[in-house]
Amino acid sequence: MKILIGVSHPKHIHIFRNLVRILRKKGHEVLVISNEKDIMEHLLKQFSLPYISIGKTPSTIPAKILNLVFWEYRTLNLALHFKPDIFIGRSLPHFAHISCLLCKPFIIMEDTEHAVVVQRISFPFADAIVTPSCYRVNVGPKQVCFDSYYELAYLHPKYFIPNSEVLNQIGLTDKDVFIILRFVALNALHDVGHKGINHDMKLHIVKELEKYGRVFITSEAPLPEIFEPYKIKIPPEKMHDLLYYATLFFGESATMATECAVLGTPAIYLDFTGRGYTDEVEQKYGLVYNFNNDEVGQEKALEKAIELISNNNLKEECALKRAKLLDDKIDVTEFMLNIIETYSK
Repeated sequence: MKILIGVSHPKHIHIFRNLVRILRKKGHEVLVISNEKDIMEHLLKQFSLPYISIGKTPSTIPAKILNLVFWEYRTLNLALHFKPDIFIGRSLPHFAHISCLLCKPFIIMEDTEHAVVVQRISFPFADAIVTPSCYRVNVGPKQVCFDSYYELAYLHPKYFIPNSEVLNQIGLTDKDVFIILRFVALNALHDVGHKGINHDMKLHIVKELEKYGRVFITSEAPLPEIFEPYKIKIPPEKMHDLLYYATLFFGESATMATECAVLGTPAIYLDFTGRGYTDEVEQKYGLVYNFNNDEVGQEKALEKAIELISNNNLKEECALKRAKLLDDKIDVTEFMLNIIETYSK
């Protein structure tokens, strides 16, 4: 069987990398189509994934829309050459339309409820829309739910073993208290009209939290010079090791907040709409704390962060919560493999 997988964000590479390895081991031929964004090419090479890039991701919304035509043309050419039996990916319009044109099944793996623009032009062409059971929206008869989170496709203990060597690289030990901050660019289609944490508030957060431990920053957008001393300087593939050993996460990324949660690191998550999965991780496991990303929400989030970091037993308590989460949730990679084999028949 030939499988064409589409990725447009570093998270997608992590979601599919174990699946690709298993599929290839079973004798299937897999090709990943990727755009050029952030660290994606580095990760694709690091995990030895067979891939072809279809171009850079524009930063403005009008350019993103115009670029879709080019991506569809490139995807069509690649698909005609590769001759896939099935298309797999997130809500990717170029995959949706080309799979339909070629009369091939397309399975969407989705967990972001408010990505409505790309979903409206992708969902109608999908054969299955695979979402976590905590997904807030009923998308109809095509929806297939699973009781887990996509982050467990790569951070389940079956696939991930933390390596403490990453701490040595930044001058830490596993006894040190440290906090990871994540700021996002908010330039996706579903981010239109939203503004994140402003410069002054970022500085205030850093100054307050570094009273309790070392602060490290990872940012989608370039960091102002004043934040350079806090910038994380490790290979991207080592980030999950660092998240595992972190005392606390504070940021605007739903993915990194949930990654921390499934690794046993408590997370403060700020957003305007949230996610079904971050809501569930807070309500059922107490490993994520959701706050609205406005001035009031940011102040409340900082207060909560200080409360958590002041708890000397924080990581031990979160380890027990993580154990409960892992006991409840399924292996997502195995589930995706079963879905693909079902729809490819």
